[in-house]
Amino acid sequence: MNSDVQIAGDPLALPHLMPPPAAHPATVAEFAGLARAIAADTASWAPLVRYDALSRWYHRLRTGPGYEVWLLSWVPGQGSGPHDHGPSSGVMTVLRGELSERSGGTHRVLGAGAQRVFAPGYAHEVVNDSLEPAVSLHVYYPGLTEMPMHRAEGVQGVHCGAHAAAAL
Repeated sequence: MNSDVQIAGDPLALPHLMPPPAAHPATVAEFAGLARAIAADTASWAPLVRYDALSRWYHRLRTGPGYEVWLLSWVPGQGSGPHDHGPSSGVMTVLRGELSERSGGTHRVLGAGAQRVFAPGYAHEVVNDSLEPAVSLHVYYPGLTEMPMHRAEGVQGVHCGAHAAAAL
């Protein structure tokens, strides 16, 4: 390494040399970052949350080029049923409370701040097994167009996409 080479000045002071920031997320990490940024902005989502004892409450919070952001609430005992997200990839972030995710024979308890990333075809079931309400944020790319339901034993045996899902 040549120690005689030095950079003169601050390269950040020359914006034409820097690549423009992405207007919208384009990678898994950027979508996970978007979810974390929204989660941190409690004032943008907390006043919207509603709890419904008869069915899961949901609200489309935001859309962007090809993606959607959904806010969901879960009272104790509510669950999604075993399902996948068709051709969509996703990031699920627990905002409040605790949710359980079951997939491929595994059971994970996800507390506030936990994130799960999943690929198309990943089947799982999300349930609020706790005694307190929970809130979650879901980012789908492309936007959610289908949510095929599975038989309960189908979640245990589904391996398509299971290796692509990972906790962050």
